[in-house]
Amino acid sequence: MSLVKNVNRSMTTKCILIVCSVIALIAIYWPARHARHYDYIDLADVYDELLFVHVKTNKPNLKYCDYEDVIVNNSDVDVEEVVEQRRFYRPKNGGEYIPRTCNPLLKVAVIVPYRNRSQQLDVFLNYMHNFLQKQLIVYRIFVVNQTDNLPFNRAKMLNYGAKVAMDMDFPCLILHDVDLLPLNSGNIYSCSKKPRHMSSSLDTFRFNLPYLTLFGGAVAISSEHFQGINGMSNQFYGWGGEDDDFYRRLEIHSLLPYRFTPIISKYTMLFHKKEKASPSRYAMLEKSVALHRMDGLSSLPANYSVKSEKLYTLVMAS
Repeated sequence: MSLVKNVNRSMTTKCILIVCSVIALIAIYWPARHARHYDYIDLADVYDELLFVHVKTNKPNLKYCDYEDVIVNNSDVDVEEVVEQRRFYRPKNGGEYIPRTCNPLLKVAVIVPYRNRSQQLDVFLNYMHNFLQKQLIVYRIFVVNQTDNLPFNRAKMLNYGAKVAMDMDFPCLILHDVDLLPLNSGNIYSCSKKPRHMSSSLDTFRFNLPYLTLFGGAVAISSEHFQGINGMSNQFYGWGGEDDDFYRRLEIHSLLPYRFTPIISKYTMLFHKKEKASPSRYAMLEKSVALHRMDGLSSLPANYSVKSEKLYTLVMAS
């Protein structure tokens, strides 16, 4: 009897191992595990969602820029080509560009939190100046460099960038990781009627959405909405948690974000060493929302400086 029991136990153990292995393989290789069914704005309706602004220029006789053409007549970029050297018009000192052939109706600040990613920053600047100039928008790139030795605080750096951009009268904020690059020309870099998750179709996730409440990577939010939720939390040091807190702030203020069609929302992620997740991120999330009116733009220390570089505005902060 003991032999039979041992055989049964052995078979049971093998079956469990096989089942676990199958589950693991499904989790890794089956893209349907992601939130593939989510609502989004169809391509034909994207134009109507944009928030246009009056931009003062010294060329009043030019026609208005045609953003519907940018959106509809879109094309994909081969991911293998993103690191290639690209041509673009040199922007004004500080990384600001104004279209030359038409009068723009979109004005955005692209804010990049940064530390020790010089190679990725070079690729980002080369690619994004070319990409954004084709979209016929007024834009300025802000690189926010964390200068202290504490763990990286992505959200705090975004707050600093947003503050500087809003002081320069930018009505729209694009909060953008340095390792993400858009792969479709129709992904218009603009704010819309609601906060928008721009990078919902990322190659790292096999162009699927990992979970419905994800609001990070590359997002667009109006300065008015960002101020209304008191920006992002300044308390998340280390990787993880700040995006979830950001989403909860939007939820509290009835500003649930949306997405545009995956056709134009494709991104690639540049390779980099993954950072360790912060062990305190869940504890921070438990209390951060309750304190969000006191934690954010309103509590941002004034220890930062601003300098205009050739291709971007550098914000040094800690």
